[in-house]
Amino acid sequence: MFRRFSIFWGLLLVVGCSSVIVNQFDQHFGEASVQTRVFSESHPPAAEFLAEVKPILDQRCVMCHACYDAPCQLKLTSAAGIDRGVTTERVYNASRVTAAPTTRLYTDAKSTQMWRQKGFNPVLNERIQSEQANLEAGVMYQALKQKRDYLDPGNEILDPEAFDFALDRAQQCVGIEGYAKVQASHPEWGMPYGLPAISDAEFDTLTAWLASGAPMADDLSAHNQLAEQVAYWEAFLNGDSLKQQLMARYIYEHLFITHLYFGDDPNTRPAFFKLVRSRTAPGTPIDEIATRRPYDDPDVSRVYYRLAPERETIVVKTHIPYRLDKARQQRWTEWFLGDDTKVDSLPSYEPRVAGNPFVAFQDLTVNGRYRFMLDDAETFIMGFMKGPVCRGQVALNVIQDHFWVYFANPDNRYEQEQAEFLVEQSDHLRMPSVEQSNVLPISAWLNYSKRHRKFMDASIDHVNQWLSKDSSILNLDLLWDGDGVNQNAALTIFRHFDSASVVKGTVGRQPKTAWVIDYSLFERIHYLLVAGFDPYGNLGHQLVTRLYMDFLRMEGEGSFASFLPAEMRYDELRSWYIGADKNIIEFVESRPQEAFFKSAVEYSGDGPYKQQLFDMIGEKLAPVLSQKHQISWPQYSREVTDFAIQVGAWRGGSIKLLPQVVFIQVDDLEKEEPEYYTLLRHNAHTNISSLFLEDNNRLPDQDTISVLPGLVGAYPGAFWQVEKSELKQLQQTLVQVHNEQGYQAFMKRYGIRRTNNEFWPFSDRLHQVYLQAEPLESGVLDYSRLENR
Repeated sequence: MFRRFSIFWGLLLVVGCSSVIVNQFDQHFGEASVQTRVFSESHPPAAEFLAEVKPILDQRCVMCHACYDAPCQLKLTSAAGIDRGVTTERVYNASRVTAAPTTRLYTDAKSTQMWRQKGFNPVLNERIQSEQANLEAGVMYQALKQKRDYLDPGNEILDPEAFDFALDRAQQCVGIEGYAKVQASHPEWGMPYGLPAISDAEFDTLTAWLASGAPMADDLSAHNQLAEQVAYWEAFLNGDSLKQQLMARYIYEHLFITHLYFGDDPNTRPAFFKLVRSRTAPGTPIDEIATRRPYDDPDVSRVYYRLAPERETIVVKTHIPYRLDKARQQRWTEWFLGDDTKVDSLPSYEPRVAGNPFVAFQDLTVNGRYRFMLDDAETFIMGFMKGPVCRGQVALNVIQDHFWVYFANPDNRYEQEQAEFLVEQSDHLRMPSVEQSNVLPISAWLNYSKRHRKFMDASIDHVNQWLSKDSSILNLDLLWDGDGVNQNAALTIFRHFDSASVVKGTVGRQPKTAWVIDYSLFERIHYLLVAGFDPYGNLGHQLVTRLYMDFLRMEGEGSFASFLPAEMRYDELRSWYIGADKNIIEFVESRPQEAFFKSAVEYSGDGPYKQQLFDMIGEKLAPVLSQKHQISWPQYSREVTDFAIQVGAWRGGSIKLLPQVVFIQVDDLEKEEPEYYTLLRHNAHTNISSLFLEDNNRLPDQDTISVLPGLVGAYPGAFWQVEKSELKQLQQTLVQVHNEQGYQAFMKRYGIRRTNNEFWPFSDRLHQVYLQAEPLESGVLDYSRLENR
């Protein structure tokens, strides 16, 4: 155990801090120099860090300090992130004219000294290593102590003039030399920012650790026990034949953001790995190749694909688990290494080739590539939300708040005959992903819009030729049924303003729109939003990505509408774009009539046809539709079932006052553990094709709600706590909320506000139950969207 910090040094700091003048740290404690802090987990002080300190950091700090959007890029998810420190540079900066240098932890610098050269300032003392210096000259300790020194007025709602919780708020990313000035200007800004102080015991533990020099380690014990499995998979992914090399390249470009794991026990938390490109072969230390995108030129004669241990704390907003097992290996072998795959040469890394998967991987069968993505469709859809985009309204205001997704059947003739067509159309299928990270938005947008129009015209001709052989085949057999076993056949996407979630099944009430995704659309979305998206790119890169996604959304929506009777498709499509930009309306209305092929789906009566279509698809997919996120009796109590049904029937009213995501703890006196549910607010819009001023398209009186079991979403906006027997009363109270004052009164009764003394115990209990219920999918939640109401 770390030696408890002595009362003598504590008193000395209280007196000494005010006497140390900014910029005199060198005089008091010597010049700064990077220290050795990261050891193996067998080193006793580092082992104590893993047992005593890291759990506190994970439970109190990581919920704000992870991913690209960590304030000041301070990532407290691992030893390297803590040692790296802070910088004034932002990853998410929608106004920059030129692309920023990349600052990915473990990738873009190999040592703390290299991070100092890139402008990162330490949050740990890097001067003389004494107890006094380690605390007095350490930003982390000073921020924790500032929280304890500040006399909290005890308000239920924090002063909005003092606390700014906007994602783009001004940040004070200073080293210790400038911290006293920040402290004097904002004494209330101690850490955790805008949340209750940590407990005395937690503060003492962190203080003792910091005073001792902050020794750290990464816990790789579980990873080290899997060396045999790692060697097996690295051997499979690094075969020498051209066919094997091309397969591995394709797999890497689709799985580089996932967390890979072994094992078949869904009730056990596994060790996770990341797939990386390395200069070194299996059996030697990994030397990761750092490029902006996974398909950029590695500048080596041979790339090796390696499994690197995931060293950072798992956080929900970036966590995409993906299992490796023998059955998957057999499927990959069938799809990519069969006799029907012929590879005579490997594609180049020239951007126009590498950034276009229809060119780079044309030697791999379309059926194999599409099967690979369908096999775990939820994983790849999740990548659109948890990948490099990570957060941001600019990336997500292109989709509805709630819609269902279906997929084209890979066994229909049209999908099987696409290979040659996609190669022919490869130039028209070029996306912003082939560009670098500095883009002129206007010229690029015009260029890609023309190409996309040519592709759509060619697609219409291609479908016409196909249908001319048999016009009766435009029916529901064109939709994938999951082969009767795969629950990825239907997915539900929820948008939460600047974040999003995906779950299996068709969850919630009938949505306004739905998508049907075929192989070419699936691949293009992946290369647009995941493989080709650079969060460090300039404004033009981000705008063109957003604008191009408009086309892809309309393509998916149009494919769904093609199953409706031809005479009503135009009206249905128009209803989705009321008040849209004139260019969007022209695009929808200028679709040639031959695009509206006669549907062979048989409808009854005069409608409503869209509801009939949803019902027929639901019946077709019933054997594989996941029920995990459905609330029904008797699986759930009457109280919970009635609450979900009645709240789910609301439209408008008090809904507009709710946050996007609410986690509800339902206590039951008859059960030891509480139950958790998620309430999601779905914003209604006239259209979602506007790049800015989204509020102008809002229809708050048409907003709706879904209630799901468990925790869905990485960014809770509020926590509610209620006894199961009081759910009816909560519902009746909520429906009477008509204004902000009413909502604040509701929160006083049912909410666990960010100022609540029980906030941290509530948070700990929630995370514990989450881990027990979802050992594979769970992680630390992000509290940056918690409301201050």
